[in-house]
Order: sequence, then structure tokens, then C-alpha cells
Amino acid sequence: MRDELWKTDEFGKSHQGRVGVLLEDGTVPGPVYFDGNSTYGHTSSFWAGYSGQPFYGPRAELLRAVCSCGWTGTDYRLDWERIGDTPMHKDESTWSDSEKCRTDWDRHIETAEASTIAFPEEVADLLTRTSQALDRLASESPAAALKAAGRLEILARVIGYHAASAAWSMESDELGAALGITGHQAEELLDRYRRM
Repeated sequence: MRDELWKTDEFGKSHQGRVGVLLEDGTVPGPVYFDGNSTYGHTSSFWAGYSGQPFYGPRAELLRAVCSCGWTGTDYRLDWERIGDTPMHKDESTWSDSEKCRTDWDRHIETAEASTIAFPEEVADLLTRTSQALDRLASESPAAALKAAGRLEILARVIGYHAASAAWSMESDELGAALGITGHQAEELLDRYRRM
């Protein structure tokens, strides 16, 4: 059984989402241990593993989106009378609920993005136009687009170094809040750019 994590490049580990489960008593269960047909088993927190059936975890009563930042989404109650003995990963309704969880998390990410420091309009417009121009260039001349990507990497390192040097005196939690990431991740970002 696989784990399913949702993440964005911008927020990384600060906002990793997945479908979470709650048991009947309202507790969040730990990962389910699956004993493989070899000498090694594995654990998983994938929602479909909580069916209460033999060799699976305890039975989930609710599905909801969860995020590594602590946010949780709407609760979706599972209809076990309808599900019956059908494995959850084969039940269309539970897959539909898991998709609702993904939609909830997507909205959470939009809210997280809206809470971050805004680009000046000139920079936002420039980034949009640059992205569009380079998308066209990738179709018309992939070699030129690769050259442009290399130049952008160099530019990002230079700008990142100067910005990280200037932001070094900021409190990491303050910087993290401005970027929508944890203070720890903000410290890692500063260290990475200052080493470039």
C-alpha cells in the first residue's frame, strides 16, 4: 500500500498534505504495518489501509485533508453500510471523498499563498511574461530555452545570495511567515542561498 503526499515546490515540507483518517472515537491512528511475503514489512498512512479488515488497520470513520502545518479540512464520513466488504481502494465513493480532500487542501494552499508577502506588481508581471515567453521558446527552440534556463539559474543564485545576506538579521519565524514556510525551513533557505 502506497502513501500519497501532496506538495508544492514553493512550500516544500512546510505544507505537505494527504488524506488523513479519524477513528470512531475521534483519534488519529498511527501508520498501518503491512507484513510482506518476505523478511521485511512496511508501514503506511495511506487512507485506504484503514478498513478494519484482517491484515489492515483499524476502521476509519472519517476522511479529511491534513497538512504538515497542522491545518485540517472538512470531515467526510464513510458510509460503511454501503461500502460493506469492498476494499476502500476499490470503492468509488471513498475515492470521491479522497478527491474532495485534495480539493480542500488545494484551497488551503491558495490561502497560504495569499498570506505570503506579495511581489510588487512590476515583478509579478515580469515573472508572468518571462514564464510565458520561455514556454513559447521551449516549443520553438529547445536549445535556446535551455540556455535561458541556465541564465535564470545564475540570476537566481546571485539574487538569492544578496537577498539572503540582507534577510540574515530577520527572525526566522518572521521570514518564514512572509514566505509561507516554517522558521526552520526559512533558516535552511537562507543557508542554501548564502552558500551559493
